[in-house]
Amino acid sequence: ALREALKDRYRLERELGRGGMAVVWLAQDLRHDRPVALKLLQSQAAAALGSERFQREIRLAARLQHPHILSVFDSGEADGLLWFTMPYVRGESLRERMARDGRLPVDEAIRITREAAQALQYAHGDGIIHRDVKPENILLTADGSTLVADFGIARTMGTGSGATQQLTET
Repeated sequence: ALREALKDRYRLERELGRGGMAVVWLAQDLRHDRPVALKLLQSQAAAALGSERFQREIRLAARLQHPHILSVFDSGEADGLLWFTMPYVRGESLRERMARDGRLPVDEAIRITREAAQALQYAHGDGIIHRDVKPENILLTADGSTLVADFGIARTMGTGSGATQQLTET
């Protein structure tokens, strides 16, 4: 159904990963002739979240533009399917790297931590708290950069008396 719904915009190539709430596909963006990661919310998550709330949360994530944050390119709803696209990252997650190599050298661990912290500080400065920082959401690019991914479980910090507005539920 997804292939048919997006056939004029994206060509799905292969599944990259699957989690409790979504499936991620490698897709070809036909308009811009580039590979992208297309994240499709599973039907239960999409039903619970709802289209309006999904679009609001994607707009929140899309406004984060930082060298160490995986950005959002596009999003939408097609035949009741909620999806968004991000850059396709050639590399691996921190979880995959640690599973393969075990302990990281101290200087590399410090660099990865510093770059992830810079991304989170930027998001916090924009009033957004990630809420799901884990090795699976830290991507290590083939050229050595660190990217924080998956701001889908976000929380915005309100103004005034320190209140917060929860946008998603765990």
